[in-house]
Amino acid sequence: LSCLRHKGLGAGVVDVRLWNHFQSTKLSDLIPNSRGGQRLLTGMTKLKQLLSQLPEGAVTVENVGRNDTDITLEATRNLLVELCAEEVQALTTLVQQAMTTAGIAANQLYSVEVVGGGCRMPWVKEVLEKATQVANLSYTLDDTSAALGATLLLADFQNTPDRIPSTYLLAGRTADATPTELQRTLRESEQKMATLDQQLLQRSAILNQMEARILSLRSAKHQTHGQLLSNDLFTYLDTTENWLFSVEAEEAGLDVLQAKWDEVQTKIQELSLEYTQAMDAERKAKEEEMEAEAKQAQLERQGEEEAGGGMDEEDHDNRRLPKKRRMEIVLKNKKEGGELFSDGNYKFAAARYAKALSHCAKFVDLGPDDLKEVNDVKLTLNLNLALAYLKLENPDQALRYANDALALDENHTKALYRRASVYYEKKNWEAASKDLKKALKDAPEDKAIQKLQEKVDAQIKRQKLKEKKM
Repeated sequence: LSCLRHKGLGAGVVDVRLWNHFQSTKLSDLIPNSRGGQRLLTGMTKLKQLLSQLPEGAVTVENVGRNDTDITLEATRNLLVELCAEEVQALTTLVQQAMTTAGIAANQLYSVEVVGGGCRMPWVKEVLEKATQVANLSYTLDDTSAALGATLLLADFQNTPDRIPSTYLLAGRTADATPTELQRTLRESEQKMATLDQQLLQRSAILNQMEARILSLRSAKHQTHGQLLSNDLFTYLDTTENWLFSVEAEEAGLDVLQAKWDEVQTKIQELSLEYTQAMDAERKAKEEEMEAEAKQAQLERQGEEEAGGGMDEEDHDNRRLPKKRRMEIVLKNKKEGGELFSDGNYKFAAARYAKALSHCAKFVDLGPDDLKEVNDVKLTLNLNLALAYLKLENPDQALRYANDALALDENHTKALYRRASVYYEKKNWEAASKDLKKALKDAPEDKAIQKLQEKVDAQIKRQKLKEKKM
């Protein structure tokens, strides 16, 4: 019906407007196409994203001020609209021209589907709502679905004049307007697609739950009370995993998958009853012990407050200690974190690892050899933190520490494997595969890496089959 474009419009233009504003008002010495200029542009992208969610926002850009100092830049939505005045007018004109070319008036629009990340900026939404006179814009479809729908409609129009056939012309919107037959048909199709999407999500959730349960039990074999897990259980796990990647599982409906998952849970519970009881008893004992320790700590804090006790020396330790003494503190916290982790106290283990890492930033006057030693410890602590947060089911924090580890050594095999594990949990199969392939170059015989690569490849294959069916 109508297809118009404007080369000067796009989300990147907003970044440039913000960049020019702050460069001219606060950073006049900053040169375009420099490293500092690129850092500022990255900061402007973040600021734009903040202003899409909040009325005002602020970002800190590193090493762009005089003498490479950090600088905090603030902006409001009103300022952004002022800076993008030309884009506001250009977008308004573009929408009006598109509607005119299509021969559609605003009161003939039943709904408006918007695609593209930049279209969620408040000023863009306001322009579209005003130009189309549609109060509630829809953002439910992705780019591919919207393009496919437009193409299918165009196929019906290709042998008609340059105007919309009367059978497709929607009635003008009024307070008591009823949907046309076309609108009802489109609504029904959207509901069917939404139902199918929901079913696919439910299928994926069930399959992921089954796979996660299998992996956790295999890992438990080498941990506390693992000797209580029978060979019959692991034989059953192998059989279940083979079924997961079979054609039967791929073609199974939601009801069949749910029934299978219920069956697996019941069977696992039966085969691991002794192990489960032992773990429950240990967990209860730990909880009682931690509760007692917490009460004792509370009493001690109260006593210190009544006696006018001072601050915790380690938590506020800014002394210029010798390297040997500081390293003792680091390794003490690292060891305590390891003991807590071995006992399954992942939250407290992470706190100890983080404390050790904070002391790594307090070394002074290090030579090249000492600096390498400290960086090696920091890398290990970051890997430990990534694993702890994986156990705590916090993949975002785990990814942060995995990235910090790789910042110290981008080719570190274990760090690449750890980040791939995080990506696997986040279902980012392509990123996981990329890290694993890099890790396998240095450790081609590593069984753990090979195993995870097989799982990632299977997920990628499953995703491609799913896309092919859709």
